[in-house]
Amino acid sequence: MDPSEHDGNGASEALPPPPPVPPNVTPIKVVTEPEVKKVFRAPMARRGFGTRGNKVPILTNHFKVNVNNVDGHFFHYSVALFYEDGRPVDGKGVGRKVLDRVRDTYDSELAGKEFAYDGEKSLFTVGSLPRNKLEFTVVLEDVTSSRNNGNSSPGGKGSPNESDKKRLRRPYQSKTFKVEISFAAKIPMQAIANALRGQESENSMEAFRVLDIILRQHAAKQGCLLVRQSFFHNDPKNFADVGGGVLGCRGFHSSFRTTQSGLSLNIDVSTTMIIQPGPVADFLCANQNVRDPFSVDWAKAKRTLKNLRITTTPTNQEFKITGLSEKPCREQLFTLKQKSKDGDGEPIEVTVYDYFVKHRNIDLRYSADLPCINVGKPKRPTYFPVELCSLVSLQRYTKALSTFQRSSLVEKSRQKPQERMSVLSNALKINNYDAEPMLRSCGISINANFTQVEGRVLPPPKLKVANGDDLFTRNGRWNFNNKKFVNACKIERWAVVNFSARCDVRSLIRDLTKVGESKGITVEEPFDVFEENQQFRRAPPMVRVDKMFEEVQSKLPGPPKFLLCLLPERKNCDIYGPWKRKNLSDFGVVTQCLAPMRVNDQYLTNLLLKINAKLGGLNSMLAGEISPSIPVVSKSPTLILGMDVSHGSPGQSDIPSIAAVVSSRQWPSISRYRACVRTQSPKVEMIDSLYKRVSDTEDDGIMRELLVDFYVSSGKRKPDQIIIFRDGVSESQFNQVLNIELNQIIESCKFLDEKWNPKFVVIVAQKNHHTKFFLPNSPDNVQPGTIIDNKVCHPRNYDFYLCAHAGMIGTTRPTHYHVLLDEVGFSPDDLQELVHSLSYLSAQYHGYIRCCPNMLCPLGRHPVGPVDEV
Repeated sequence: MDPSEHDGNGASEALPPPPPVPPNVTPIKVVTEPEVKKVFRAPMARRGFGTRGNKVPILTNHFKVNVNNVDGHFFHYSVALFYEDGRPVDGKGVGRKVLDRVRDTYDSELAGKEFAYDGEKSLFTVGSLPRNKLEFTVVLEDVTSSRNNGNSSPGGKGSPNESDKKRLRRPYQSKTFKVEISFAAKIPMQAIANALRGQESENSMEAFRVLDIILRQHAAKQGCLLVRQSFFHNDPKNFADVGGGVLGCRGFHSSFRTTQSGLSLNIDVSTTMIIQPGPVADFLCANQNVRDPFSVDWAKAKRTLKNLRITTTPTNQEFKITGLSEKPCREQLFTLKQKSKDGDGEPIEVTVYDYFVKHRNIDLRYSADLPCINVGKPKRPTYFPVELCSLVSLQRYTKALSTFQRSSLVEKSRQKPQERMSVLSNALKINNYDAEPMLRSCGISINANFTQVEGRVLPPPKLKVANGDDLFTRNGRWNFNNKKFVNACKIERWAVVNFSARCDVRSLIRDLTKVGESKGITVEEPFDVFEENQQFRRAPPMVRVDKMFEEVQSKLPGPPKFLLCLLPERKNCDIYGPWKRKNLSDFGVVTQCLAPMRVNDQYLTNLLLKINAKLGGLNSMLAGEISPSIPVVSKSPTLILGMDVSHGSPGQSDIPSIAAVVSSRQWPSISRYRACVRTQSPKVEMIDSLYKRVSDTEDDGIMRELLVDFYVSSGKRKPDQIIIFRDGVSESQFNQVLNIELNQIIESCKFLDEKWNPKFVVIVAQKNHHTKFFLPNSPDNVQPGTIIDNKVCHPRNYDFYLCAHAGMIGTTRPTHYHVLLDEVGFSPDDLQELVHSLSYLSAQYHGYIRCCPNMLCPLGRHPVGPVDEV
């Protein structure tokens, strides 16, 4: 059929009309199936407050905010910036300068109003501007010198590419800007008061966004680096070298929060990573760990330097690096246009080195044989010798840190509670928010004192070990001296691999066997000890791992059950990741790593705690499991789930994310668990494989696997109650957890049994927040078991903070729990006690309470669960 015979909907115009309906026929009405209404779940309201535990006064880093003006409106305006010739301004960074100039130049046209500008397309005022649309023209004199986009010359007449300035129009070269400010929306400030009563709305979210933008603008005026709601001053006192040309830069997080006691300003210490400022050559030497610029790998350097900003000597102009020259400085030619009395002279070819040394009289000590820095376009390069270039301060480093850098950062950024309190008090003084005109016009003032709240210290749960013995906990810690594991495994079909660690391996095996016996573990003789071949000792980590694994495979009669791995360095061993990936992910072999530096009985006990858990043993149990007495959980079959998603490092956008779920088994036990993992699309936080129907009878999702295991291991009982702990989601994702992930879990249950209706509890555990707690007049951290559910908690939602364990290093980071759903009907005390008790099963669940499910990330990116080195 000719395509032209079809109309736009794909129907054919050649078809005849339908036949007429005979007069004696009544058309049959199509019965549509009733539409199934989808239930939309929202986070539940608070049921009440806990009462158990010893009451203690606690200080927190929330500072009370008084709001005197809730009758007015924020007016939202849209900002558009254009160059003189009408092209839109797309580069970031210039917006604030332009708007500052607008404020200075057109104060009367703005009716003297202060505004909060987000640096991009939104501007807010308290009350309206004189007109709904305003247009201004401003001139910035210093745009070129302060932030050059890198296409002009190295500066001065007669310099390379100087004539290009006249020919090319570029951002930042234009000094004249047109600014259009148009009315967009009106936000009642009453929405702030409503949110404080627990009535959150889109208006209240917008109103708090305005307040946070005011804080960002305040920090920008002080020249800070802005990273969301964290601000970093350019002060070398705040920099800590963590190696590799990377510095930890200490700054402050500052954001407004709605709480039960009103609006508060939450201020905390924050750290971001920045590139080491100063000479480019110094940075490259540190980054590549080489002695001098002549040892630098310049292919690698080119990737590292791309898009970094530099200033050049002697003009102090700023440019963005676009690449490196292909030839060294003494050979790299460019065309120099010479000046003469009669006008332009003949252009000559000159090297970059000769130009700077002979024409500019600048002494170059070491750049001659090194590539030049290119700050121009590919077809119009602009070169500078390396030694004339310095990296601008406060440039973020966004790549993943090495193990060594991470441990160095932790060491250098930890602060004891009193030191942190002192730093935060100073931050409030330095920021001087009371002088911020926009905050003043909102009628906002901030109290300088830490907010006092009431904490309660819960007693630790009772733990049991072998033979019904008690395992006593003290100050959130416990040890297994003279105790045996509840369920001790047998270490058999195993071997030792030694990656050139200095160690008497036979003595280590003897001591491990002796300590194992005291814990109830039988340690058989290892099959062999595999020493690393010395010729591979300095090979890349992957090569060392592969060679060792080949050696093990060739000598062992079959796959080992367990490998003990001796590493040469403790905290920064680059063999660790590849070794774990090879064994666990590729071959499913359980391994335990150690760095044998100070091995004693306590160290070996800690090691055996991990080995026993990995080989399916059980170290300790809650007393409430042995004589079932855990409130609610012991009375009815209960499944406890821990769920988390781990993502690739920054910059690894193509690496799949890993969804991991752990689930309890053998009810009424909650100490035993199994785990399940799946890969999913990169950076997706919601788990998409909890339910995966592949046919009418087959569900290939995570939940089916775990539900069937619970049923089989719990005497053919289906759980009546399912308690879900979800880690790693922000408040903006709570609705998705309740309406996407929970729906998948319900569908998986229904797929197994249509009539099965378990009750659900959904709790989100957050560690990544900025609320900290302190003891008044004490240098110590808050006690383990401290719980807070008042004053600084949400005005409507059901949340609480728990410091379950002793903070031995730095300041304790509480876990913030949000109870999104509770169909079981826990009392606040029973639920808080259950969460506290689960925190003591760290070798089992490693707190979906604390961190992530107790798994090793299948892609070997990082250990998920208990850290594998003791």
